[in-house]
Amino acid sequence: MSKYALFFFIGIAVSFPISGCGRYESRVDNRPGRRTTYSDPNKPGATGGIGFGSQDIISMTDKMMRDMLSKARLAAREKAPRVIVDAECFTNEGSSRVNKNMITDRLRIGLNNAASGKMRFIARHHSDIVEKERELKREGRVDSGTTTTRKAPAGGDFRLCGRITTHDGVAPDGTTSRFHQIVFEMIELESSEIVWGGMYQFRKSGQDDVIYR
Repeated sequence: MSKYALFFFIGIAVSFPISGCGRYESRVDNRPGRRTTYSDPNKPGATGGIGFGSQDIISMTDKMMRDMLSKARLAAREKAPRVIVDAECFTNEGSSRVNKNMITDRLRIGLNNAASGKMRFIARHHSDIVEKERELKREGRVDSGTTTTRKAPAGGDFRLCGRITTHDGVAPDGTTSRFHQIVFEMIELESSEIVWGGMYQFRKSGQDDVIYR
C-alpha cells in the first residue's frame, strides 16, 4: 500500500468519531428552562392538585384565628390565659401530605399579633433553648438578664390540638375527589375541658398528579 493510501484510510478513521460526536451534540436541547415567577399565595397555583394548597392553609388559619379571638372565654378573660400552639398535638390522619408546622406556626404568630395581650403564648416548641439558658444562669456562667428570675418556666392554661382527616373517591375516568376535614380544639390543661372548637372543610377534584413535598 502506498503512503498516500495509508494517509487516506487514517484520515477516514480519525474523522469518523468526530463527525459522529458532532451529530449527537446537535440533538441536545440546550434551550433555557422556564423562568421562575411569583404568584399570589391566596390563589390556586400553577401546579394544581387535590391536596393542601397555600390558599387552603391561609384561608383555614385566618378563619380559625378570627373565631378564637371572638370567643370571650379565650380573648376576654380578666387575666390573659397562657396558650400553647404547636404541632405536637396536631395529627395528620389523612391522605394529603402537609407540613403541620405551617398550620400551627401561622396560627400562633397571627394570634399573638392580633390578640394584643388578651392571650399570652408559651414557646413550648423551644423549651430546650429555655432550659439551656436557665441552666447557664443558675450555674453563674451568665448573669440573670433583665427579666424576673422564676422558679420554673411558665406553664400553660390552654393547648391547641387538632386532627386532619380525608375521604377519597375515584371515578372510572381516573378523576380523584378528596374531602378534607380539619378539626381544631382548645383544651384546658387542668380539667381537660374543651373550651373552644373549630372545623374547616374543603373538597377538591382532579387528576392527582402533583407531588407534595
